[in-house]
Amino acid sequence: MRVLIVGVGGIGSFLGSYLIKGGFDITFIARGKRYKELKQNGLKLISDLGNIYIKNIKVLEEMKSNESFDIILNTVKLYDFDFTLKEIKDKIKGSPIILPFQNGIYAEEKLKITDYYKQVFGAVAQISVFIESNNDVKHVGKLATFFVGCYDGDSNDVLNKFCNSCNNLGLDIRFKTNIKEKIWDKFIFLSAYSGFTTLEEKSIGEIFDDKNLRVKFINAMKETFELSKTFNVSFPKDPVETWLEKIEKMPYEMTSSMYLDFKNSKKLELDWLSGHIVNLGKSKKINFPTHNEIVKGIKIKQSF
Repeated sequence: MRVLIVGVGGIGSFLGSYLIKGGFDITFIARGKRYKELKQNGLKLISDLGNIYIKNIKVLEEMKSNESFDIILNTVKLYDFDFTLKEIKDKIKGSPIILPFQNGIYAEEKLKITDYYKQVFGAVAQISVFIESNNDVKHVGKLATFFVGCYDGDSNDVLNKFCNSCNNLGLDIRFKTNIKEKIWDKFIFLSAYSGFTTLEEKSIGEIFDDKNLRVKFINAMKETFELSKTFNVSFPKDPVETWLEKIEKMPYEMTSSMYLDFKNSKKLELDWLSGHIVNLGKSKKINFPTHNEIVKGIKIKQSF
């Protein structure tokens, strides 16, 4: 099975390490400094689940024309998603399974309205992993679970086979018939989490210690939950209440990758997270004041 991994950050590196170790034919697409580092030094994963070092990997700076792959793992940042999608359409032959591991709902909904793809797939990553300053890939903790599935709830034999093969390698990728619900469930938390940790420059613990910020955080989750209903997403129980139970168990100092990007003056995914919620609300004539506050507040901070 041939697999293309586009974007070799934390998630792409983690998945690629396991897949190469398991004998999959893997090609990576990386850009700039990351490409040069991988080409010269290979891929090194540091994890409590076991370290993996692969010296020689197949890495390219751009896709080759007329290549074919069974599966494409798209792990680029949201602001690079449209460009990557066009490159796949223009250069890759056939109809590969595209698994978009981006935050939020933008990627799957974009694929849904793109006539080129007959079947749309969704993907969710539950993992804390990042690239360290020395270019090692650092996996924090032992949680490393990935959910994939057909966005419309159907089944797919190739994707099922891929998941089974991954599980045999010790890579926890689970096929879910309710992947749309999984994506929205994560988005309900992430939209509030990324927004308020960045806007207030605080950890999750500090936010929930402040009564006013706690209320705002919950309101942001409720707004995203309200938006999910317009996409015909249903949950077995209130996802906001479920997340509040989970938040109580989270490390006090935990903060979002968007806040870290903000601190390092990097490009943010704001327009595809809270910004996307605000825009969808406008199109549906629904006002989401908390997410609007997040967007306006962060953009003001960025202007200084």
